[in-house]
Amino acid sequence: MQVSHSNILGKIIFGSRWLQLPIYLGLIVVQGVYAYKFLAALFTMMMNLTTLTETQIMLSVLGLIDVVMIANLLLMVTVGGYETFVSRLRINSHPDQPEWLDHVNATVLKVKLSMAIISISSIHLLQTFINADKMNPVTMQWQVTIHLSFLVSAAALAYTDKLLHSVAPQQHK
Repeated sequence: MQVSHSNILGKIIFGSRWLQLPIYLGLIVVQGVYAYKFLAALFTMMMNLTTLTETQIMLSVLGLIDVVMIANLLLMVTVGGYETFVSRLRINSHPDQPEWLDHVNATVLKVKLSMAIISISSIHLLQTFINADKMNPVTMQWQVTIHLSFLVSAAALAYTDKLLHSVAPQQHK
């Protein structure tokens, strides 16, 4: 029995996807770091609640929301990326399976990630506007410019995805 070199090479290349496993496990560790950061910030806010101004409370809450959104982004990358690029999770019968996982692919993941990044950027921008009197105007302009570039990038991704999906069905005729 003779094994072709292209068959071995194909198996090696296909098997190389498992090299991403330590990366996804590392992202799980980072989620633990963000869970700790959230709890520490919540504890600090609660301990200082009587001395905080309304603006400081609002900024603290926005900081907590920011941590949550980054944790959600990490979860999407970890679960969606593993499912898309490494191996199936095989959790179809699990009652807590996220609904978006049923139709995850690289394009859906990119669009979801770009929307999450825009949401995180929006929180940062809101924090900047609340603190506008303490911010350098040039820094504020850069933050708005960067946020707008995220919006344009997400729109371009969504438009490209729409173009790809509108062309795909016609190719099967």
